[in-house]
Amino acid sequence: MKIKGSTNIVGLIGHPVEHSFSPPMHNAAFEKLGMDYAYVAFDVDPNNLGSAIEGAKSLNIKGFNVTIPHKIEVMQFLDEIDEVAGLIGAVNTIDFKNMKGYNTDGIGAVRAIEEVISIKDKNVVIAGAGGASRAISFYLAKYGADSITILNRNVDRAISLAGDVLDSGLIADVQADSISEINNYLSDADILVDTTPMGMHPHVDDEPIARAEDMHEDLVVFDAVYNPNETVLIKEAIKAGAKPVYGIKMLLYQGAESFKIWTGVDAPVDEMEKALRQTLNLE
Repeated sequence: MKIKGSTNIVGLIGHPVEHSFSPPMHNAAFEKLGMDYAYVAFDVDPNNLGSAIEGAKSLNIKGFNVTIPHKIEVMQFLDEIDEVAGLIGAVNTIDFKNMKGYNTDGIGAVRAIEEVISIKDKNVVIAGAGGASRAISFYLAKYGADSITILNRNVDRAISLAGDVLDSGLIADVQADSISEINNYLSDADILVDTTPMGMHPHVDDEPIARAEDMHEDLVVFDAVYNPNETVLIKEAIKAGAKPVYGIKMLLYQGAESFKIWTGVDAPVDEMEKALRQTLNLE
């Protein structure tokens, strides 16, 4: 990749950012399409978030991905928020053309799941009630899920999130319960989504949230954790003959969605996936 005077800059802001997989993924995509763009990671201290956005505007930066801890705070510095990002209450992509914020995390998960099964009219069980669960829940509702059940250790958080999703008017059936009750919900579920950090590197030997004997063969099991690629939950899903969906796919598709927002061009997903797999040593 050659950096020239004309090169358009997009990037990532977060704190920390040095372990991000986004730069190799996006730069591989720009190279593949011969686009004069470069993707850079910027470590931005939370105290400097406002000045970072102002500075980026002045420097004619074209777009940002936004990661922890800036996804909520950054919204106050934008002119416009996409409708679903507004419902989620967090932004992970900024388009500087119109200073508009989007959230592509949920659409990343939806596209990953829809490689295997259509979400429309399905019963979905979601483990966890944090930011990822929130983003994915609203998109599942938007894509026509029949019912969503949110399970969490702290049941109050699950109840609160379920209420917000119900209030959106996108879906009529949203429930909440304790994650300890997960086995009571899996037999009727079409899709299980795990947004908890269980099994994330280095805790690869964590107890999975559900075991193979509690799963059925038609269940689609998606784990948002992508390091390791094959989490304890995905291993159980494979053992059960259920259909696994890997976390790397969510990372891939949220990136592809951001790429499209910034450039107006469809992302070369295969090339991005290849770069991701190399970065994660999956090749």
